Amino acid sequence: MIYIVEDDASIRELEQYALQTNGYQVQGFEDGRSFWAAVRQSVPDLVILDVMLPDEDGYQILARLREDAATRSVPVLMVTAKSSEIDVVKGLDKGADDYLCKPFGIMEFISRVRAVLRRAQSGAASAPAALRFGPIALDDVTRTVTVEEEPVELTFKEYALLHFFLEHPEEVLARERIMKAVWDTDDLLESRTIDMHVRTLRQKLGEAGENIRTVRKVGYKLSARVPESGEGGEGGDET
Repeated sequence: MIYIVEDDASIRELEQYALQTNGYQVQGFEDGRSFWAAVRQSVPDLVILDVMLPDEDGYQILARLREDAATRSVPVLMVTAKSSEIDVVKGLDKGADDYLCKPFGIMEFISRVRAVLRRAQSGAASAPAALRFGPIALDDVTRTVTVEEEPVELTFKEYALLHFFLEHPEEVLARERIMKAVWDTDDLLESRTIDMHVRTLRQKLGEAGENIRTVRKVGYKLSARVPESGEGGEGGDET
C-alpha cells in the first residue's frame, strides 16, 4: 500500500491514478492529521510526501516517521515545488529516500516509485541488523549508534554514510560509489556533500572518527591501520 500526502487535490488524484494503473494500491490524504490516523491502522510500504501542507509540513511528518520504530524504515519519496538545492539536501538529510520536484512527468514519477521500492526491498533482505568496527557499534533494529557504549546522535544521512563505511571496512570507497550508495546519484558535482558529511561524522564519533581516512583523489576508507601514502585523517578532505 502506498500513501500519498498532498493537499492539492488535482495533483493527488493524478498521482493516485498513475499508480493504480500501474498495479499499486494507493490511498490519498490532504493533511498530516488524516495521514497519521491511517498510519495508526496500517503502516504503508511507501509514503509520497508533499512539503507544503496545511497542518504539519512534510519535513515535520518525515521527522516523526523516522523517530518512530514502527515507521522509521518506511521509504519516503518527497514530491514538492521547493526545488532549490538547500531544500533537496534538507529533505534527504532528514531521511527522504528520494526527492522529485514539480512539475514532473508521470513516467519519471512511476520510475522513481519503482526504484525507491526496489531499493527498500533489497536493503531489507541483505542488510545485517548490527555492525561494529572497533569502538563503533551500529544497530539497525533500534537505529542507534554508540562509541565506547556511549550514544551518538546522527542525522539520517550521517547514519547511512556510517552504515556504508561499516559494511566495507578496510576497503577504499570511491566517491562515485559513495554518492550512488548513500545519495543515489552519480552526479559528482554534488560530491562536496560527501566531504561535509564525513567531516561532521568524524566530529560526532570523536577519536573513533579518525578511522575514517581520506584517500586523496579517490575517496574514503574506514581503517584501523596506519595511514598509507595518499591517505589522510580528519584534516584531509581534499580530493
